[in-house]
Amino acid sequence: MPDTDGSHGSHEGAFEIAHPHRELLDQVLDKWSLSVLGELCERPCRFNELRRAIPAVTQKSLTATLRRLERNGIVERVLLSSRPVAVEYRITPLGKTMRPPVEVLLEWAAAHMPEIERARRAFDLE
Repeated sequence: MPDTDGSHGSHEGAFEIAHPHRELLDQVLDKWSLSVLGELCERPCRFNELRRAIPAVTQKSLTATLRRLERNGIVERVLLSSRPVAVEYRITPLGKTMRPPVEVLLEWAAAHMPEIERARRAFDLE
């Protein structure tokens, strides 16, 4: 959490210890994770299938996103064959449990976008 001067002081470490879920949520609800999870909830995909399905993501960002999701037990990497190496990414049973709460958040955002846009415009005029 930034201090009043914008820097990150000793309070950030204490916050992370007191709220360990914050790091997890930062890692699984970031810009690309939701798109990747959306694809993998529909079907397992190979890396290049994900790249085609999410054209704005870079190779580096997709790799980092998949690794974070795998580390947190949300996605699994499955070796399909050894020559040439073929890997498929799949949502885990734990990852599937994220779908209902994420869908609720997305529905809330869609329902309230007009209000949010009005608030943004009013704020930007100040």
